[in-house]
Amino acid sequence: MEKRQPVVGLVLGAGSARGLAHIGVLQVLKEEEIDIDFIVGSSMGAMVGAIYASGADLYMLEKMLDCMNTNLMLDVQVPRFGFVAGKRIDSFITLLTKNKSFDQLGPPLIAVATDLISGERVIFEQGPVVEAVRASISIPGVFTPVRKDDMVLVDGAVIDRLPVEVARDRGADIIIAVDVTFGPDKKVTIKNTIDVIMTSLDIMQKYHFDLCGSQADILIQPAVGNFASRDFENAKEIINLGRTATLDKVQEIKQKISDFIA
Repeated sequence: MEKRQPVVGLVLGAGSARGLAHIGVLQVLKEEEIDIDFIVGSSMGAMVGAIYASGADLYMLEKMLDCMNTNLMLDVQVPRFGFVAGKRIDSFITLLTKNKSFDQLGPPLIAVATDLISGERVIFEQGPVVEAVRASISIPGVFTPVRKDDMVLVDGAVIDRLPVEVARDRGADIIIAVDVTFGPDKKVTIKNTIDVIMTSLDIMQKYHFDLCGSQADILIQPAVGNFASRDFENAKEIINLGRTATLDKVQEIKQKISDFIA
């Protein structure tokens, strides 16, 4: 039988500010020349994956986040469907993804959101990237949902925080999954409404993670458990933790790819 290179899928999980670790993961994979055939992202994983697949410089992105006040992106309103209207974050995503559509991305991206009407997972693979990312990061009760056709779309983490199954269904031979929520030494801090919502989502997803996390061929878990979901001001440290965790797995990833070809 003719040997071939494996199809490698990278799954970037949800985690809000902790998801900035995905930037460090992608930096190391690129430096180590580990080719990724496609990315599946949920919530912050979808956002980082979309920015990367749009051709953004990951090191410039790190520098930008390190000196940026992310609170300026939150257009707070009197809540009806969410505290944050989302127009500023729309503009931010549009800028960083260069207003691209899915067919212009490289590597290809699959973004996961949740439809409140059907209770089903919604997978984005075509159309405007900004719409998909905005839906995937829309934390219920915090961001106003995205309405599309007959759907009311919210955060992908509601239904699938680490969409390993999606990557397998799309033909991945080897799945590298990055979890930034359920790693060791996770610390829970409850100081405001957002903490309550995010921690509740984490708890609801723990059983699902235990099932799907074990199905990944390589599981990377950056040590970001001491950071809260709102700790965007610690971007540099979180990104570095993503780098460290990935460097620890580089040889395992390369061996897995080599074993597939052999």
